[in-house]
Amino acid sequence: MATQKLYAGVALRETRARIGLTQKAFAEKLGVSLPYLNQMENNHRPISAAVVLRLAGEFGMDVTALTTSDSERVVSDMREALADPVFADTAPPMADLRLAASNAPALARAFLELHRAYRQSHERLASLDEALGRDDSASVASPWEEVRDFFHYCDNYIDAVDRAAEHFATQAGTTDPAVRAAELLRARGIEVQMSDMEALRDFSGHTLRLSTRTPTATQRFQLLHQLALLTQNDLLEATLDLARFQSDAARSIAKIGLANYFAGAALLPYRAFRAATIETRHDLERLSDRFGASVEQVAHRLSTLQRPGDKGIPFFFVRVDRAGTITKRHSATRLQFARFGGACPQWVVYQAFETPGQFLRQLAETPDGVRYLCLAREVTKPGGSFHAPVRRYAICLGCEIGQARDLVYADDLDLGRARAFAPIGISCRICERRDCAQRSVPPLERRLRVNPDIRGQIPYEIA
Repeated sequence: MATQKLYAGVALRETRARIGLTQKAFAEKLGVSLPYLNQMENNHRPISAAVVLRLAGEFGMDVTALTTSDSERVVSDMREALADPVFADTAPPMADLRLAASNAPALARAFLELHRAYRQSHERLASLDEALGRDDSASVASPWEEVRDFFHYCDNYIDAVDRAAEHFATQAGTTDPAVRAAELLRARGIEVQMSDMEALRDFSGHTLRLSTRTPTATQRFQLLHQLALLTQNDLLEATLDLARFQSDAARSIAKIGLANYFAGAALLPYRAFRAATIETRHDLERLSDRFGASVEQVAHRLSTLQRPGDKGIPFFFVRVDRAGTITKRHSATRLQFARFGGACPQWVVYQAFETPGQFLRQLAETPDGVRYLCLAREVTKPGGSFHAPVRRYAICLGCEIGQARDLVYADDLDLGRARAFAPIGISCRICERRDCAQRSVPPLERRLRVNPDIRGQIPYEIA
């Protein structure tokens, strides 16, 4: 079997810059000629095994960093950005995007940040309430957006945290992970109490109180979340150090996200859960019963099964509130979500509010021609008392149509009939579809024709 060649010019250049060596001095340390180093740094030649060993021996470099790259994700995001109509006549070919992502990742990220600021400015101008909700510093990513992008670029999979949670669940053996977590907390002198309160969880140093008003799945999740904060703090902090967040607020939000990740991965340990998804053909209700988790927890976990060498089906997962605002979004597929406001009104996720407790299926096609199987369900989270607020959401899980037959939800659907796929977009302001009767606002970059004597489904024509 042929060995895959290793191209890591960017990592070489960054290593050399960090230790302050010229190319000539660096080449001498690595035992190669100056032209050879130059070719490796520019990805014209692969890095040899001898160079890898010298990097580890001379500089103590973690050679696994050479093979870690998010260039494919950068390429995907650049393709999305370049689909903007402003680049209609200047979009570069795919080969150029791959070269930029691998040879000049900092430049590629700067381009993405510039396009994000440009698009955000247009979104603010197009929507009054969006403009009112932001100040003059809105061109800088908010802490919430920074954390969301961190998980996005990790494919919503954090390997070290995932494996630590799986190790904990394996050590628990046949014992329920939440029961094992309670035992470990008590061994630390922390009493776990069930209390009639509105807060889901309240930790005061020596006592952890969990609300009796929440479902058992929520109680178990909150217990494991607190365990992660107490027993996995070094791991969480090390992961946060690598992320290099720009603000303390973003770091704090991300730490909560990582503790949540540990809790979900402990409830649904990777290999056991992955095997169960194959056995049940991703039946969310059966998986929920088997692992004692909520349907939302199961759907969210499915979107994280991206472990190298043992990847599950790439899913997207989204949660929306009744106002149409997306409150959770994760995508291991090519589907992208609107960063501001709501998503496409033609999407099945919004119909889920009309049929509480039922799963809805939809075959959908985005403007780029990619087809998906979408599964939506309304989720109600009661407050546990008459005066407590009831929270209602809709969740949507989906995959590209090529993997749909591995899901029980694809049974009896005609996946080969083009007209079975509903046309959906990202959001109305950037959707190019001209014949959508549900359009709420015109596309940003298109002129309009208005004829007062003709009234179609919408009061204008898109030029």
